[in-house]
Amino acid sequence: MPEQPYEPERAIAGTGMGGAMDLAASEATTVEGTPGGPEGTGPAGPRPSAAPGGRPRSLWSDAWRDLRRNPVFLLSALVILFLVLVSLWPSAIASGSPLTCDLARAQDGPGPGAPFGYDGQGCNVYTRTVYGARTSVTVGLCATLGVALFGSVLGGLAGYFGGVWDAVLSRITDIVFAIPVVLGGLVLLSVVTSTTVWPVIGFMVLLGWPQISRIARGSVITVKQHDYVQAARALGASDTRILLRHIAPNAVAPVIVVATIALGTYIALEATLSYLGVGLKPPSVSWGIDISAASPYIRNAPHALLWPSGALAVTVLAFIMLGDAIRDALDPKLR
Repeated sequence: MPEQPYEPERAIAGTGMGGAMDLAASEATTVEGTPGGPEGTGPAGPRPSAAPGGRPRSLWSDAWRDLRRNPVFLLSALVILFLVLVSLWPSAIASGSPLTCDLARAQDGPGPGAPFGYDGQGCNVYTRTVYGARTSVTVGLCATLGVALFGSVLGGLAGYFGGVWDAVLSRITDIVFAIPVVLGGLVLLSVVTSTTVWPVIGFMVLLGWPQISRIARGSVITVKQHDYVQAARALGASDTRILLRHIAPNAVAPVIVVATIALGTYIALEATLSYLGVGLKPPSVSWGIDISAASPYIRNAPHALLWPSGALAVTVLAFIMLGDAIRDALDPKLR
């Protein structure tokens, strides 16, 4: 039988029965490049967990996709965005100073330039409500950031290294947990004469870090037992690299959820302490201060109590709803 000349445009493909058959190069490429499904079913579609482009989706991309479809998240995010903008530029929607008062208009109802009326001191309730958002948002964000950073570092290190460090931190956490928050605020803040928000923020960080610390500790203990962490340690990776590159990105989700929900709690706590007279003090503008000042006049001027109380309730509810939506999106058990 004469020898066939070699043709580079031909390829050999197995028949699956021990033999072979000749295929053109274009046909061979088509067979190899087609993602085949089971025999007789045609090409298989992309996997549900694959992102456009064939890359597998991560937890964060899946969470963002779910959040964009969640009406609770969208509504709460819009409310929070509005509060942040009002906090940055309160003069854009409120004219005048929140400290300007006229006793001749004390307890007056809504009128031109004062859609919310006037309080017992003749101050514009609308202006003070708008400017009070800045204090609440500042205290909530700064306290949450401080608690999340401080608690995450302590809890993460305790969960990773364990031993004596873990035992000592656990006992300190138990002691701090035993301190009632409101009672602790009455004792610690009653001796503070500053009218700024920083003593209140420092108090919240001092008593708020144990919750985040426990969450971070448990999350790190779970993550450090995974195979990729053991493989990185076997390859000689340092503790710092393992913590920052492998453990922290995979253990931070529970901390974010708890911190987001706690943000609304810190805003309510600031208002409570200011209402009791140990948080922010005049001339600071705070919803808690306004609620406390309007309480004696609730029968004659209920509007002075209604508007700052309503703004506080909506703000706290928005952050709690945002935290619930993020928790549902990051919970793998719900997928």
